[in-house]
Amino acid sequence: MTVKVAGGKAEDGVVIGNTYDKYGTSNPIARRLVEGFDDALSGLVRKIDPSSIHEVGCGEGYWTLRWMSANIDARGTDFSSEVIEMAKANALAEGADAASFEVRSIYEMLPGRDSAPLIVCCEVMEHLEEPEQALEALRGIVDADLIISVPREPIWRVLNLVRGKYISDLGNTPGHLNHWSKAGIVALVERHFEILEVLSPFPWTMLHCRQKV
Repeated sequence: MTVKVAGGKAEDGVVIGNTYDKYGTSNPIARRLVEGFDDALSGLVRKIDPSSIHEVGCGEGYWTLRWMSANIDARGTDFSSEVIEMAKANALAEGADAASFEVRSIYEMLPGRDSAPLIVCCEVMEHLEEPEQALEALRGIVDADLIISVPREPIWRVLNLVRGKYISDLGNTPGHLNHWSKAGIVALVERHFEILEVLSPFPWTMLHCRQKV
């Protein structure tokens, strides 16, 4: 599946979507890394086997469209109107329902309206000025399961430097405001959710969580 990506565009001073097409890259090393992420996320979704998925921070819609193509009831939201327009265009190109994508900030999530058996929030937390507030918002809409992923630092920046990217910013990807080690993101998330499983698809950390009882 090919999707149009934002390619480093910004909206209201915030970088939106993906800085490059990591799912369509021809670089064999990058493809291997992305395949590891794909295997980890797809494996968790298969194990959870949700009746529906809400992807919070869906960007250009790649994963939501993947799930829709697998006959999973899926929808996506993102704060950026421009990136949601890209997601809608990608949906139409795939013959999917463009109405499954809506503009909404993670901070504006409402129980009921935005709730789902599985909430997926991948590659979002590192972009947020208020990650604690975002986790509180997610608590209100997680009916059962939550998957969160973030780049694993400082490995992420080191890899960027090795490939000659973002040298002046010490390897920091544009738009990344937060930089968590595996232990750091676990410590943050477990204040809000019960963590069932921690996966490490290099170079990411991925958490499978549930509401605390």
